[in-house]
Amino acid sequence: MGGVAGVILLVIVVAVGLAVGGNAKSNNDTVTISPTSAEPTTTTTVLKSVKGKPCVGLKDPLPKGSPAILLSPGPAPTKLLKQDLKVGTGKVVPKNAKVSVDYVLVACTTGRIIDSTYVHNQTFDADLSASAQLIAGWRQGIPGMKVGGTRLLAIPSALAYGATGKPGIAPFESLFFLIVAEKLA
Repeated sequence: MGGVAGVILLVIVVAVGLAVGGNAKSNNDTVTISPTSAEPTTTTTVLKSVKGKPCVGLKDPLPKGSPAILLSPGPAPTKLLKQDLKVGTGKVVPKNAKVSVDYVLVACTTGRIIDSTYVHNQTFDADLSASAQLIAGWRQGIPGMKVGGTRLLAIPSALAYGATGKPGIAPFESLFFLIVAEKLA
């Protein structure tokens, strides 16, 4: 009788373990992250801080339709860096503007693409005003580019999600955004 009870207990432990483990989400879950402070609809486990870790370069293939970029390994940015990869021929994006963009978001310390409008096949409407829910790196990094242009932003964590991070983005993660300004609103 004791052997039967032991087998039943073992079956219950395994069943509970599978039920709990089957519902756990990994750090590799796909999460839609827009460059706003709004929370995505999918929850993930909390990522460990990456404070002090260097950038590793781009590790994922770029989505179809995205402009090419080269991200090399090196130290994480400590200030906002802007590089125009292609100067547009349209109007200059002014400070506090509303602009539709395509983007690719890459985590500095993993080199992984976190999100992209090219995957969703839909531009993102960005409100660059100070009252908007946009990260500071975008409010400071997009103005001055021309519509039709492509700009690479290297954003330190202090101008992104900082010490708290957000689902899919580790605390103190610096970010790379490849931005294409499609049109002014």
